Amino acid sequence: MNAQNRSTGRIGSLTQLQWLAVALVVITGVLHVYAGIVEGRIPVALAGVGYAGALVLFFFDYRRRLLYLIGIPYTAVQFPLWIVAKSEYGMVDYVDKAVQVALILVLIYLYLNTPSDSAGDTATAAD
Repeated sequence: MNAQNRSTGRIGSLTQLQWLAVALVVITGVLHVYAGIVEGRIPVALAGVGYAGALVLFFFDYRRRLLYLIGIPYTAVQFPLWIVAKSEYGMVDYVDKAVQVALILVLIYLYLNTPSDSAGDTATAAD
């Protein structure tokens, strides 16, 4: 029941872990857009734009549990793509990958500890 109270749609009611996820998404999104522009790799920049789109959906409280679930493979798939596509690795690359590992762990935790949307819908319908 406590978890349901924390998952309301208001931005002010976000948990510290949700704010951490937001910060990690902002960091990796900005790094991707920056790297995509500097390196001239449109797909890298588009990955950053994908993170921005997820944040918009998140702040509109659009199926957050599903966003957590989709965010895990979306972020994880970037590791093998990064290894294959890059020939040189800089500090920004390693910082981004550390942020992404933390993001994946936070998203897994949030997904596993957030009640499903259907449970919340049926409780609302019963009221």
